[in-house]
Amino acid sequence: MADVRVPTLGESVTEATIATWFKQPGDAVAVDEMLCELETDKVTVEVPSPVAGTLGEIVAAEGETVGVDALLAVISEGGEATAAPEAKEDAQPADNTADPAKGGAEVPVMVPALGESVTEATVATWFKAEGDEVTADEMLCELETDKVSVEVPAPAAGILTKIYAGDGVTVEAGAKLALISEGAGNGAAKSEPQAVAATASTQVTSDGMKNAPSAEKLMAEKGLTADQVTGTGRDGRIMKEDVLKAEASGAAAKPAAAAAPRAAAAAPVAADQAGREERVKMTRLRQTIARRLKDSQNTAAMLTTYNEVDMTEVMALRNEYKDLFLKKHGVKLGFMSFFTKACNHALKEVPEVNAEIDGTDIVYKNYVNMGIAAGTPTGLVVPVVKDADSLSFAEIEKEIARLGGLARDGKLSMADMQGGSFTISNGGVYGSLMSSPILNPPQSGILGMHKIQNRPMAINGEVVIRPMMYLALSYDHRIVDGKGAVTFLVRVKEALEDPRRLLMDL
Repeated sequence: MADVRVPTLGESVTEATIATWFKQPGDAVAVDEMLCELETDKVTVEVPSPVAGTLGEIVAAEGETVGVDALLAVISEGGEATAAPEAKEDAQPADNTADPAKGGAEVPVMVPALGESVTEATVATWFKAEGDEVTADEMLCELETDKVSVEVPAPAAGILTKIYAGDGVTVEAGAKLALISEGAGNGAAKSEPQAVAATASTQVTSDGMKNAPSAEKLMAEKGLTADQVTGTGRDGRIMKEDVLKAEASGAAAKPAAAAAPRAAAAAPVAADQAGREERVKMTRLRQTIARRLKDSQNTAAMLTTYNEVDMTEVMALRNEYKDLFLKKHGVKLGFMSFFTKACNHALKEVPEVNAEIDGTDIVYKNYVNMGIAAGTPTGLVVPVVKDADSLSFAEIEKEIARLGGLARDGKLSMADMQGGSFTISNGGVYGSLMSSPILNPPQSGILGMHKIQNRPMAINGEVVIRPMMYLALSYDHRIVDGKGAVTFLVRVKEALEDPRRLLMDL
């Protein structure tokens, strides 16, 4: 017998929720085959099988919250180890053969990975019905998530024998959608009339790529042609969202006269309801953000101190060397590297801002792992630049660019977001003039950057126009005194107003 346990979930992450079991007791499993999926505060973690064999008892069911190293299930090792990963519940032979009358081995159609923080989708449209022949990679259905539509292709050729989740049903990542009986009619041997009908029903792009069936259906309802819609899918393929955008931008013509009367009658009703109210379930990531930020306010004695910095010298230095910097290092010189360097400098003098409270202990960090808060379509994430205090300007800019790209694509891993000791949040990119950032627990400090704005300033008895930025430091008053917080912010201000201080460690 082999135990299946909850893996390490990352620093400060002590529990997870079981989202989906991909296997059931009695199923044969292979080594490293995914057994279940766990959801934590930030990412989804898949649990592989440690051995080959047969899944025995499932100790923790879907929806349960489990701690690190908790027992999830047990696997019986032995003769079943050679069974195929997708053995059926009706005790098929280990070679995964099936009754010839049923057409062959049954292949499950699963919900694909939906992206970081996206754990469920709604079945929008089935393009095939039970009993239909399908070819490998032929589109079976379309799923809709909060942000995008995902098409599910057939994993094998055969007959679609069973649909588990019909139109409108909400399914989780990794859930079973349908079954395909492999080999029955071989799926590829469609009769000529069927092939002709399938070809005629779908428009094809210039390079032979078919548009999404849901997009074709919507274009017909809206009276649009493919020439009026700009495809954003692979190789210019038209997706459902493209048709909606074309209609919203005014490119849509009135529905064709041949449109079904019922669809035409329903259009005014839908138009009247649209825009009044919309109820959208919060994603798990958004729920986690809400909970953690509220916990931060409830736990820490949070206070914010403000200052302002004259960005003249930083902007002049950046303008002078940005082209040479890009040519040599292959990355643009931004403001974040200056702020990261300035914070590193200030944290050496005020180490409690880089520390954290653990029970009755204070944990001081002899390194700086700089969290860079970033807004993404799915919510706020904080990737971490590790050992930022030992990196050069170019290395900091490269790492920020790398992490920013992963954040935008929803591909940040657990390792990319754990271990932060201090955070910088740049609300200025969105036009914020001043705000009070909320601590990212268990950290004790976060610096808020804001919009650079030309303002009249009194310099040496004269009023001059200078590019000014407000700075805000939110800190945990349980560990950081007011003197330390103000000193930290003044050191950041001094380093930015005279960047030469960074070179001389002053």
